[in-house]
Amino acid sequence: MAEQSVKDRVYAAAERISAEKNPTVATVREAAGVSNADATRYLKEWRTERDSAGSKIAATPATITEQALRLAGTVWAEAVQTATAEHAIIEKAWREEKAHKDREINELATDLDTAARTHQETVKELKNQVEESNKVARDNAATAAEDREQLAVAERKHAGDIAELKSQLAEARATNTTLQKTQDALIARIQPTQEPKSGGSKKG
Repeated sequence: MAEQSVKDRVYAAAERISAEKNPTVATVREAAGVSNADATRYLKEWRTERDSAGSKIAATPATITEQALRLAGTVWAEAVQTATAEHAIIEKAWREEKAHKDREINELATDLDTAARTHQETVKELKNQVEESNKVARDNAATAAEDREQLAVAERKHAGDIAELKSQLAEARATNTTLQKTQDALIARIQPTQEPKSGGSKKG
């Protein structure tokens, strides 16, 4: 009876301790108030019985097995049907989304082609304008250079004409001075000599 009592105490202590944590020899020995040898012996037996009880599975009756199989088949068929319906819905949504994306891609490609052509035309037009502006600038530069050359020639000719006129004016003035002097000399020569006045009156 004493041995049975020790076993019961060890089993009871192991059950209580296992509700919170894994029982050990030390915790069972302290909780049951038994020796280390008894705690080791009966804790081992308790674990063996517990593991054996957990591993035992009762044989399933054939009727239960058959019903379970039919139920599993029904559940599986419904699951397959549901999955097929969901797959069809998902596939339809995916196809619609793909068609929408394809339209968007085609529209974007068209817009890109249009933008590329517009860009090329704009660039070509700008190049033509630049070339025309450069041509006008070159023509204007050539015209300006020609005008500057003509102006320089005209200025040189004008300066020459002014110098010639100044020379001619100086020469004319000199000639005029000479003529004036000559004329004055001639006039002085052809003036009559003034006769001297008589000094006495006649007596009668």
